[in-house]
Amino acid sequence: MARLRPEPPHTHGQTPRTGVLVVNLGSPEAPTAAALRPYLKQFLSDPRVVEIPRLLWWPILNLIILNTRPAKSAEKYASIWTDAGSPLRVHTERQTKILAGYLGEAGHRDWVVRWAMRYGDPAIRATLEEMRALGCDRILVMPMYPQYAGSTTGSVMDEVARGLLEWRNLPELRFVRSYHDHPGYIAALADAVHRHWQHNGQAERLILSFHGVPRFTLDKGDPYHCECHKTARLLAEALGEDGKRIQVTFQSRFGKAEWLQPYTQPTLEALARDGVKSVDVMCPGFAADCLETLEEIAMECKTAFIAHGGRQFNYIPCLNEDDAWMRCLRDIVLEHAGHWCRDDPRRGASDRGTGAQHARTMGALQ
Repeated sequence: MARLRPEPPHTHGQTPRTGVLVVNLGSPEAPTAAALRPYLKQFLSDPRVVEIPRLLWWPILNLIILNTRPAKSAEKYASIWTDAGSPLRVHTERQTKILAGYLGEAGHRDWVVRWAMRYGDPAIRATLEEMRALGCDRILVMPMYPQYAGSTTGSVMDEVARGLLEWRNLPELRFVRSYHDHPGYIAALADAVHRHWQHNGQAERLILSFHGVPRFTLDKGDPYHCECHKTARLLAEALGEDGKRIQVTFQSRFGKAEWLQPYTQPTLEALARDGVKSVDVMCPGFAADCLETLEEIAMECKTAFIAHGGRQFNYIPCLNEDDAWMRCLRDIVLEHAGHWCRDDPRRGASDRGTGAQHARTMGALQ
């Protein structure tokens, strides 16, 4: 059993605060092999991510993968790195600041809104400690994964629980499990596709590429596959499509085991060989652009599609800081906060002017 540590000094009269912890997957500190090694070690040591017995996996990870993969991954990260750093970190930080602004305009200016990464920094445990020091006795955890999987949302829940093991005075805790079928999320995706079509026209096919997971997870009861397909079905309905031009695929395979199919890149190659000349590709399982969307899809898959006879490959960016998505994120948080909102003594400000607040916040981030 973990040893309980003393609580931070208590100040009488301090108003308890509500906290919102936004969590995404993570990113290395730099696009270098030296930075990738500890990041990959933490990621691939998670038993939720790699469900291989530890005695078998340890030598494979430490003696083979961590000696070969960091340099290759560093090259991929370097191709998408920005002056501000990793795209995923940049977008997650911006999303959190905008969310805080929207919650403030909804009357919750005293809420503590922070972001953390499941792997790398800022770490979940350290961020929880910061929120405790700021007086948060209620914390809502918002994993940014639309579809639930044990290897993503489940792993965030594990790490939050581990982070609280040594707390004597535990906070009231709530989790957003998934939002794969939230009307605001579906509407934001549909708006993004419509805007793309208005500016670029419609391609022959719309490919919805979700991050892959091993096939056995579906057989063992993980709902991820079903939630991905529900997102796709609801998006097709919102677009007024019958589904014939829309196809669900899964990307980012790792290892030799079978993963959820059909695989994204082989599907694109087959479409090109069969005479399909144009495709639009979207990644609805990602709340922000990252290595898997910007490098794997927009670069690698585009090259493969063109090489096999395709002519036009259009990548539709993730929602990132899209205004409709940011308002949806606020709504998801408030819906899950429930009576916390009613109990907030500072509640009462109207939601008017959220668009202006978004514009001001975005301006400050430029």
